[in-house]
Amino acid sequence: MDFPLITDPGFYAVAVPAVLLLGISKSGFGSGFGSLAVPLMAMAVTVPQAAAILMPVLLVMDILGLHAYRAHFDWKLIRFLLPFGLLGTVVGTLLFKVLDSHLVAGIVGACTLLFLAQRLLFPPRPGAGAPPRWLGAVLTTVSGFTSFVAHAGGPPINAYAIPLRLPPLVYTATMAVFFFVLNLSKWIPYAWLGLLDMRNMATSVALLPLAPVGVLIGVRLARRIDPVLFYRFVYAGMLLTGVKLLWDGFFAA
Repeated sequence: MDFPLITDPGFYAVAVPAVLLLGISKSGFGSGFGSLAVPLMAMAVTVPQAAAILMPVLLVMDILGLHAYRAHFDWKLIRFLLPFGLLGTVVGTLLFKVLDSHLVAGIVGACTLLFLAQRLLFPPRPGAGAPPRWLGAVLTTVSGFTSFVAHAGGPPINAYAIPLRLPPLVYTATMAVFFFVLNLSKWIPYAWLGLLDMRNMATSVALLPLAPVGVLIGVRLARRIDPVLFYRFVYAGMLLTGVKLLWDGFFAA
């Protein structure tokens, strides 16, 4: 019997850079780039299969991120975010087989670009307060949903978290905890939906050695970068992510 592993070179041509981008994003540097992982891999496999293959890779990256930033968590913010994020994963579980994943990607991309346009055209005034908590609840729920469907939870949560202007290490650490819990919560629903088969898991194991490489690159950059430049990279990541998701959702053939 053949070993249940994807052997198509075309798949690895997109999967390798996708996993490295995901690792760099998990470190907090260029946050938002990680949402490109599933769209990139979807050039070679279906969106649900790409999401399933990335599950073990995400688990390793999340653990590495938690260890790297263990002294910088904002527990008060985490306690606010997590219930809404988990609510989003429940919604994603219930609607996974109903909603078209490309449509979800397009909506996330459009919202990401609208947020960026608002931030660039109407930058917050000095001393402006944090976004309202109701908006944070809505965006965090959307983040949990899009994270479940396509591992694209970064743009919605960034739309709430970036205006808080957290120090880069605190921002990165807090997002690490948030997505660790969210990704952990996906395992049982993904198994229930039949996505965690041997072929997907074997392929994921083949990609696992790349996980620490991407995280290490990102951690070293995040610890040495000026906060202003840090957020410029965050915006750049969100711009590329938004354009890619919008294209995949509404314009790709």
